[in-house]
Amino acid sequence: MSDIHIEDFYKDVAKILAQLYGCFPRKSILYVEDIAGPDAPDEFGLHSERHQACFGTMVWLAESGYLQYGETIRQEALDQACLTHKGFTLLSTRATFVADGSIDQSAGEHAGETRAALAAEPGRGITYNINQLRQALKSRSSSLIRQTVHQLLLESRHHR
Repeated sequence: MSDIHIEDFYKDVAKILAQLYGCFPRKSILYVEDIAGPDAPDEFGLHSERHQACFGTMVWLAESGYLQYGETIRQEALDQACLTHKGFTLLSTRATFVADGSIDQSAGEHAGETRAALAAEPGRGITYNINQLRQALKSRSSSLIRQTVHQLLLESRHHR
């Protein structure tokens, strides 16, 4: 059985990176609700564990060098958030892998070729890491999102 909080972490990472890539290089407010969905604080003003975990993921991505921000807005958002050099180059680099299940039907004619070849050849398959990430999110498959984000985090060692 899978750890749900880790599945949520991978999904949050994917959504956060894709959202920031979509507005790069502009700085923006990154709201927890946009990533994890709506949340209402309880009678003590505390957010749900899910909301807190998503906020923690945002802060972790910053502490790990993938994004930067000006300040937090309570536990609701990060103000002036933007990808760092490491985050941007990781997402805009040509993919060196194709996650299982991420090749759509249009790539079917190339089934005999290796996944790595499809990822590396321009104009065929999914060519950049951001496209891999977007395809995984579009699929809504937890295993595909996990696989893609995990691979990107491993690859990020080469991006400083």
